Amino acid sequence: MSVEKTAVIVAGGSGMGAAAAKRLAADGFKVAILSSSGKGEALAKELGGIGVTGSNQSNEDLRRLADLTLERYGRIDVLVNSGGHGPRAPILEITDEQWHTGMDVYLMNVIRPVRIVAPQMVKQKAGAIINISTAWVAEPNAMFPTSAVFRAGLAAYTKIFANTYAADNVRMNNVLPGWIDSLPATEERRDSVPMQRYGTSEEIAATIAFLASEGAGYITGQNIRVDGGIIRAI
Repeated sequence: MSVEKTAVIVAGGSGMGAAAAKRLAADGFKVAILSSSGKGEALAKELGGIGVTGSNQSNEDLRRLADLTLERYGRIDVLVNSGGHGPRAPILEITDEQWHTGMDVYLMNVIRPVRIVAPQMVKQKAGAIINISTAWVAEPNAMFPTSAVFRAGLAAYTKIFANTYAADNVRMNNVLPGWIDSLPATEERRDSVPMQRYGTSEEIAATIAFLASEGAGYITGQNIRVDGGIIRAI
């Protein structure tokens, strides 16, 4: 009898997180979605899965989502970590409080759910964790300082995690979107992209679905750019 695979999507109520949930459901995964707006709970109902309205900054809400998923499905095969938007300001004007908020939004949004879900994946000897990051990890943009700083930290965290749990067949990779259609479009941003267009949330979701699949079973600890060629550094 085939195993029914399950994907947990954190911050999956809209944008790239919601697109990932829809794509994974279309690929046959049972989905469990957390979002703060209630949209994730509604989407999960539409997809025949589990929805929790709560915050990815709350260990209690994340634990509730994981416990409900394990209670219903008995396993967690994929964890997708999306997130919101952190503080933006000239770098010397960012307050201590804003830096701490940026860490919560862009780094702890991964560390918290991984700490809860990864032990189950290690127990299963199988699991894939995919984090939605940013194309500007290696080439930081002053427009998004807290994102650039803490997602660089996420890249380091991902490599340490991958090295630690690869032998348990638990993988972690980051998807690095460029300008995506879930953001407000501007002509200047579009013109900066070699492909001369914004990417789509569905294209990010397709990359996530590949990294969640058996076809990506030998990929871990990587940062996969999906940015229309805007960053071309090795």
